[in-house]
Amino acid sequence: MATSNSALSDRRSFLTRFSAGAAAFAATLAAGAATARGQTPAAGPWQPARHEKDDWLDQLPGRHRIVFDSIASDAFADALLFANNFIRTNRTDYNLQQGDLAVLIIARHRSTSLAFNDHMWEKYGTILSARASFTDPKSKQPPTSNLFNSAESSRLLPSRGNTLDSLLKLGVQFAVCSNAARAVAGGVAEATGQKTEDVFSEFAANLISPTQARMVPAGIVTVARAQERGYSLVT
Repeated sequence: MATSNSALSDRRSFLTRFSAGAAAFAATLAAGAATARGQTPAAGPWQPARHEKDDWLDQLPGRHRIVFDSIASDAFADALLFANNFIRTNRTDYNLQQGDLAVLIIARHRSTSLAFNDHMWEKYGTILSARASFTDPKSKQPPTSNLFNSAESSRLLPSRGNTLDSLLKLGVQFAVCSNAARAVAGGVAEATGQKTEDVFSEFAANLISPTQARMVPAGIVTVARAQERGYSLVT
């Protein structure tokens, strides 16, 4: 039987549409496959990079780790107070000992010079006082010793009698910002006619403890690195 012109036209139209749809579908599949090939395989859980100069954070003994960040004298005083509270409560309520706790206090920005010993405060007290915005709470004058190591003076401070020595005996560690210390050294050098690096070296040799206080590249970096290594942050 002869096929009508109308039927032939409809058939050609259908075949044209079918071919176009098939081509589009194939193109979509090809594009999807190319995208899948170009994607990076799913990565595993994020892990922080480790740097050798931060390994000392893992060398501190302790199943529980905490870091106190201080940028001014009041914050430094609070850190001494709360570090003592943390250690005391873990002892009395959890029966934990010094080796069970890794406690770190960071002194940076305006609290940096509070991690220097009495000799530095006796020698440069006026400049350190100005840099730290910190004066003797009793006399209102620049201190000539580190007041956070005086039982009498520390009772007038927010540290409530908790001294540097008392915290050091409990195993507390201190990290001192080199960036801030170098800035303070620059101020001292300008005022006394010395070289900044000479004063900085003097600071580094006169921290509150030769074994439990250390200069770190930057206090803010140590804040981050400590958290990456499992320390809980208190500010």
